Amino acid sequence: MPTLIAGLVAVVVLYSLLQMFRAANPAMLARAVKIAGGILALAVAAFTGIKGELAVALPLGIFGAGLLGWSPFGATVGGNLGGMFGRRSQRSAGQTSRVRSHFLDMTLDHDSGALSGRIVAGPDAGRSLGDFDLPQLAAMMARFDAESCALLESYLDGRFPAWRQNAQGGAAGGRGHAAASGKMTNEEAYQILGLQPGAGKDEIGRAHRGLMKKLHPDQGGSTYLAARVNEAKDTLLRTHRG
Repeated sequence: MPTLIAGLVAVVVLYSLLQMFRAANPAMLARAVKIAGGILALAVAAFTGIKGELAVALPLGIFGAGLLGWSPFGATVGGNLGGMFGRRSQRSAGQTSRVRSHFLDMTLDHDSGALSGRIVAGPDAGRSLGDFDLPQLAAMMARFDAESCALLESYLDGRFPAWRQNAQGGAAGGRGHAAASGKMTNEEAYQILGLQPGAGKDEIGRAHRGLMKKLHPDQGGSTYLAARVNEAKDTLLRTHRG
């Protein structure tokens, strides 16, 4: 009997974990896996070190430190370790991209991939999207234009990963992804890529590739924002060709 109860508990826990993984934000999930791997590697390194197996403990400890973003050898080696485990450069530290529509001003953090925003028009102008819960945000779509709805859907995908499955029609069901209104200006393109005016072709290419890794639909990102990033790159490259 105890074995049967333990088995049932294990099945319930496993099912719950699978549901959590399925609904999790891919960027946050990848970060959690990296942190867990780093902690596990350091724990095994400590255990083997205590047993005197330093030849195994030392590289394993460095590996774990790299996953957690630490370096016992200073910034140079830390940068190399970061590159091995997905942090190829510190150039984007603190860097952000901005995308505006008639109703929303959105900011994308390049390091975490987190999308935040505030309302710039209408009765809630000046307030952060973080002040509202899912039903309130979904209700806003009824008065937003198509471009603002597409941006809001991208925000909801990050904050409430399962919102589309739980939506019961109406405004919360999503309106698809609208094209941006009007031709993108160079100023908008620089803001979207998180670059300063006058950035060169190489900088534009690096910024585009870095953002697409976070936003590409195949990686669980936003189709609309990925399209805006592509448009920003094309806009700036046309300027260079001209």
